[in-house]
Amino acid sequence: MMKRTLIAGSIPTLLVLTSLALAQQSSFFVKPLAERKVTELLGGDLFWHLATFDTKDQAHQAAGPYGLVAEYEGKVWLFRLAQAGEDAKGGTKVAEIGPVPRIPAKEYLLRVNEAGGPQGSATAAHTHPGSEAFYVLRGELSQKTPHGITRLAAGQSMVGHGGDTPMAVSNSGSGDLREFALFIVDAGRPFSSPAQLD
Repeated sequence: MMKRTLIAGSIPTLLVLTSLALAQQSSFFVKPLAERKVTELLGGDLFWHLATFDTKDQAHQAAGPYGLVAEYEGKVWLFRLAQAGEDAKGGTKVAEIGPVPRIPAKEYLLRVNEAGGPQGSATAAHTHPGSEAFYVLRGELSQKTPHGITRLAAGQSMVGHGGDTPMAVSNSGSGDLREFALFIVDAGRPFSSPAQLD
């Protein structure tokens, strides 16, 4: 956007103004780490279990039908959907997040994304057709929804609101943000849709 600015007693000049909001939004990134589709979920309350392993083979052996394995920053991670208290054998427990809201679907997509960005960066307002949970690796995350704003520091986790809830996620800390976002969504619908959030 170009704006003509006149300063008293000077020659007219042109200033190029950038939108800080767009610059911040575009610097927030989301990258899929692992995903799989399943036709049914476990019974009872569902929890995301995060653990690290020495090798990918060990993580795959412990994954079962609801586990996702990914390498991230020199570590092997297992993200496994299970009931409360079910630790993965052979791994080092990092977090247990839940219970996760259930959704009805013919097929489910289980996905783990890495996300983050520099101070002040944010996503656009959006929705997902299912549940989202968060685990912060470093920095501070804020999630804004119609229910308010929730903040998480490094090492903290939370379950987000149910499906189709408008939200925006941002880096509200003073440094770089890195987080895992864990999803159970309806595989038959778009993974993410634009939304309005006041």
